[in-house]
Amino acid sequence: MPIDYEKALNFRVEGRKFSYSPRDTIIYALGVGFGSDPTNEAELRFVYEENLLAAPSMATVIAWGADEIEKTGIDFSMLVAGEQRLEMHATLPPAADIVASWSIKEIVDKGPGKGALIIHEYEIVDASDGQRLATLGRTSFARADGGFGGPSEGAPQPHAIPGRSPDLEIQIRVLPQQALIYRLSGDANPLHVDPAVARKAGFERPILHGLGTYGMVGRAILKSWCDHDPSRLKNFDARFSAPVLPGDEITLATWRDGEVISFEARVAERNAIVLRNGRAVIR
Repeated sequence: MPIDYEKALNFRVEGRKFSYSPRDTIIYALGVGFGSDPTNEAELRFVYEENLLAAPSMATVIAWGADEIEKTGIDFSMLVAGEQRLEMHATLPPAADIVASWSIKEIVDKGPGKGALIIHEYEIVDASDGQRLATLGRTSFARADGGFGGPSEGAPQPHAIPGRSPDLEIQIRVLPQQALIYRLSGDANPLHVDPAVARKAGFERPILHGLGTYGMVGRAILKSWCDHDPSRLKNFDARFSAPVLPGDEITLATWRDGEVISFEARVAERNAIVLRNGRAVIR
C-alpha cells in the first residue's frame, strides 16, 4: 500500500532507553579498524580499558533499533542506506545510559517505479544528566515506495568536493574478517556474513556494512586531522555510493579548507567510489 505521507511525518518514537559498556566501545572500535597497530598508544586508547575513549562515529550504533520505520507504511525490506550525517554536541563517554528519539523529517517522492527518499533523524541524550550527545541524520532510499503523491523536492544538498588535487591521501586496509567484527555492534544482517544470502542479493560475497565503511573513514579522519582527539570532530557526513568488500584497500582523498575537511573514498582495484560528498567539521 502507498505511504501515508501525513501519518509518516507525524509518527515519532521518544524515550527509548539504551546502555553501552566499555566492552561495547572496544568492540565497535575494533570493528572500524582501531588497534591495527597495537603499539600505537594513541589508537590503544580506543581499544583498551585504561583511559578508554569512544570514537564519535559510534553514535551511529549506540541506539540501534530506536526507530520504528516499518510502522509508517514504508516497505522496510526494500530500504537501503543513502546518506549518513552526524553532529556531535558533546564527547561520547566510554560507557553510558542513553535515551533516544526518532522522527521522519521529510519524504521525497521520486515517482512511480523510482522509489522515495526518507530523511529521518535521531536525537541521543545522556540519561544521567540530559546532556545532548549527538544528532544523527539519515537519508534512506525506499526502493518500492515511489509514486505516493508526495513532494518531489526537499532532499539534503550534497557537499561539493574541491576541484583541486587532494591535500592528503590516506590508505585504509579492510580486514577479511572486518564485517564479522563490525556486526557485533548491532547490525546482524546476514548479507554481511552469509555467502548464500549475499549471492541472492547480487553480490559475489558478503559485503561490509555501509556504516562500517563510514566508521573506518571516520577513524582515518580522526587520526589524520584531529590527532586522535574525539572532542575535535564536530560533524561527519557522507553519501554511500558503492559497497566495500572485506579485504579491500580504500584510498581516502581529503581536502582541508579551514575547519572543513572534504573527503571521498575509493577502491582503486574496482575503480569504485564508495563514499561521496564527504564533509567533516573539526574543532
